[in-house]
Amino acid sequence: MLPPSRTQLGLFFILLCPANIIGLWWAVGSPLVMDPNSICRKTKRLAGKQAELCQLEPEIVQEVAKGTKLGVRECQYQFRFRRWNCTSHSKYFGKILQQDIRETAFVYAITAAGVSHAITQACSMGELLQCGCELTRSRAPPAPTAGPGTDGTAWEWGGCGDDVQFGYEKSQQFMDAKSKKGKNDIRALIDLHNNEAGRLAVRSYMRTECKCHGLSGSCTLRTCWRKMPHFREVGDRLLERFNGAFKVMGGNDGKTLIPVGDNIKPPDKQDLIYSADSPDFCSANRKTGSLGTRGRVCNSTAMDTSGCDLLCCGRGHRDETVVLEENCLCRFHWCCVVQCRKCSVRQELSLCV
Repeated sequence: MLPPSRTQLGLFFILLCPANIIGLWWAVGSPLVMDPNSICRKTKRLAGKQAELCQLEPEIVQEVAKGTKLGVRECQYQFRFRRWNCTSHSKYFGKILQQDIRETAFVYAITAAGVSHAITQACSMGELLQCGCELTRSRAPPAPTAGPGTDGTAWEWGGCGDDVQFGYEKSQQFMDAKSKKGKNDIRALIDLHNNEAGRLAVRSYMRTECKCHGLSGSCTLRTCWRKMPHFREVGDRLLERFNGAFKVMGGNDGKTLIPVGDNIKPPDKQDLIYSADSPDFCSANRKTGSLGTRGRVCNSTAMDTSGCDLLCCGRGHRDETVVLEENCLCRFHWCCVVQCRKCSVRQELSLCV
């Protein structure tokens, strides 16, 4: 496994101890091989359930690390055309996570979802001794779907369904521990809410897959199992929640969150929430974590967030021709090598000024 980027390490440690961990990962050294022993040895502030996992279930911590990296990659994909693109510049990334803005809400949600997804996937692949396929003895049989060949078909659960509840609980145990410990402030409540929204984006959208059994292709028996949504679907769903995120403020009791604005319904468990407005991210600003958009590639004909008008913040853009090398004239040679030539391709780019 390749060493993780400094951003991935920073995000991992920040999410472990959101209250006071900003900057701690700079002190532990970088790059750091993200294995359970290194994580648990370097993060000496871990306590309670997190420390227990490090001591008793280091293989779970390994999956936590994989899930964190999965979340970072999905964040960078989902925000690739936005002014803030889930930047890989670690110092700026840490500043983003110190604020309670919509972008931070998405990062927490997608990371909690990534951890839940990675642990559940490891269970199904037989990589963890603590779990395996989903237990289905007490589950009601799947409802038949409309379509030819479904009348009179026998149904039963089988295969290897994803034990999403195990991944959900381990993600909750590890990601929420520090925020729960003696915290009633608004930031802790918001972090916990967004963590849960991320996990529910996985658990609440399980799909049923089935396989037919019978002679000559008939479907006299159907075996079905439950599978997690693809993680790209999780990212797409959380991006929709990001676009409709709720601004909230703390209640007088210090334990509740109230939506800001008149006649606004309270956010549900799957909504993302935040308490502070985001900067515009147009210009570089180390204090807010903005790298600015100068030099970013934009689409001169698009009207959405990838368009030059929006991405360049009205500053305009310039066109530039670049020469790129691509694989071409690829051939398969028996057995089993694919050989390609390198071809130069001229490409017109629009860059923000």
